Amino acid sequence: MDGILNLNKPRGWTSHDVVAHVRRLTGIRRVGHAGTLDPMATGVLLLCLGQATRIAEYLMAGQKRYQAVVRLGVRTDTHDADGHVTGTAPVVVSRAQLEDALSHFRGRIEQVPPMVSALKREGQPLYRLARRGITVARPARPIEIHELHLTAWLPPDLTLDLVCSPGTYVRALARDLGELLGCGAHLTALTRLACGSFKLSEAIDLDQFAATVTGRDQGQPEAPEGWHRLIVPMDAGLQHLPALELDAEESRQVRSGRPLPLARATAAGGGLCRAYALCDTGKRLLALLRFDDQSGLWRPHKVFYPL
Repeated sequence: MDGILNLNKPRGWTSHDVVAHVRRLTGIRRVGHAGTLDPMATGVLLLCLGQATRIAEYLMAGQKRYQAVVRLGVRTDTHDADGHVTGTAPVVVSRAQLEDALSHFRGRIEQVPPMVSALKREGQPLYRLARRGITVARPARPIEIHELHLTAWLPPDLTLDLVCSPGTYVRALARDLGELLGCGAHLTALTRLACGSFKLSEAIDLDQFAATVTGRDQGQPEAPEGWHRLIVPMDAGLQHLPALELDAEESRQVRSGRPLPLARATAAGGGLCRAYALCDTGKRLLALLRFDDQSGLWRPHKVFYPL
């Protein structure tokens, strides 16, 4: 079973918890996720099954859309509601002041990652250092906020709709907004509405997925095949790359790891393209090919079904 499962992660679960649960439910050992969600967060969590674990990096590279609820006037050590309160301040902020402050975060900006994060320092995740009371300097990283809209303002809480680049910490955005306003802030709720082309409206709840796997939603003791229809083909996450079909000889060459002189292919998509092998049932994603500027050949980058 190779493909992508678009799950609506429930609040209180870590991304690793969800992966482990799906492994137990399906019996598939090769399962990974594409883009961590904090335990407090809900929404789109993409799970990669089988060979699809090899394309997780391309799924994570897509833009993300979130709905975030921020509470002004309260700082926490994690910058979200799961942390300990480290300070409070009165909130005397108008909607106009909020809108002005938000304008500073649109576009390309620099963001300092939270101390409680999975980023590593000398091989050690920062969150483990934070648990030991250790704080280290984190260099600011470039991110991009493509869209940022204030959709509700019920003091001291505000709701934001944002589209951002990979690597953006919405917790850090809440922190920085609070500091700019002078009262502090933290994130109280976060929902990932979209990850690349995958949307929350198309996601399945984890409980519903479990019911489908066990057959509870069909009134049967078990229905092991029923959940397969929920798995999206792994090339659904690669539609931004150009595609071409290979004949039998070209497919054999790629499976053997040999480069091809494909004059009909273009070097768009960052030098990558999807290569499909023709079969009796249509076509099947065979590999990702990367263009070699020096040789002018397309070299196998990731072969999913080798000889």
